[in-house]
Amino acid sequence: MKKLVIAALAAATLAAASTAGAQTFFRIVSGSAGGNYFPMAGVLANAISNPPGSRPCDKGGACGVPGLIAIAQSANGSVANVNAIQSGTAESGLSQSDVAFWGFNGSGVFEGKPKLDKLRFLANLYPEHIHVVLPKNSTVQKLEDLKGKKIGVGLPASGAQVGALLILEQAGLKKNENYQAEELNTQQSAERIQDNQLDAFLTVTGAPSSGIAQLASIAGMRLLSIPKEVQDAVIAKAPFYFSSPIKSGTYEGQDYDVSTLAVGAQWLVSADQPEELVYGITKALWSDTAKKLLKHHAKGKEVTLESALGGRGIPLHPGAERFYKEAGVLK
Repeated sequence: MKKLVIAALAAATLAAASTAGAQTFFRIVSGSAGGNYFPMAGVLANAISNPPGSRPCDKGGACGVPGLIAIAQSANGSVANVNAIQSGTAESGLSQSDVAFWGFNGSGVFEGKPKLDKLRFLANLYPEHIHVVLPKNSTVQKLEDLKGKKIGVGLPASGAQVGALLILEQAGLKKNENYQAEELNTQQSAERIQDNQLDAFLTVTGAPSSGIAQLASIAGMRLLSIPKEVQDAVIAKAPFYFSSPIKSGTYEGQDYDVSTLAVGAQWLVSADQPEELVYGITKALWSDTAKKLLKHHAKGKEVTLESALGGRGIPLHPGAERFYKEAGVLK
């Protein structure tokens, strides 16, 4: 996967030095190390890029939008990403569906803040699961047992932290009142678990997550199920969550289904982006070339045209809407 990201950056560097043809830079803000957003953004950047001077698609060259140089950028996650799109510091980004909806409508975690009215929907990608990760030999059996513990809750301005706090609050645990919150990304939390510096961590990420998979392989870990009453309470407050298990065998040593919640990972774009450009990007996303690239991502097989409009809670960008109507996905 690193090769895909490096390839996107290398293509950008080479094209920037070229004077042949017009070029357009397009940023995709994503997530931090150990999660699925950054490598997914790298795949997407490769799929839609076609720098000036590239070999033709049918001759083994880039098959994206002519003149487009897409770049995957690491970021804190969903909340930071939607704010970046609104402010114009990024053309597009990945976000949880609930964060996108709340941001656009000025509700939920954005209550009392200006609406992020430039957010537009491009595609639903794959489900992200809430993981409650424990050390392999932890004595914790239920969420309430985390009282007084040191818990990783995700980075500030991340969708992971939004989900983590929702779960813990519905279990009667308030941040820095009933437990000590550590604002860490997935990779950092996994390392702290391994070093016995953390009692648990919660994150919202596609399963399998590379950071959690590495922890399972090196030191072992255990996933805690979320009881139905907590799931129901979270869904009542954030209806974009849905019950979805992490299947047995997803991680090394996990020989049981984990009852938990999931939310859609979506690709958003700024309303300021031209219709023709977003049409071309959407078309490139669902091309055969993109399908081949997506095979290199852990969640790639779940990125399908059939589910492209699932969980949509904000308006489609006109360019994306045009493509989906032509493809027969949108009537």
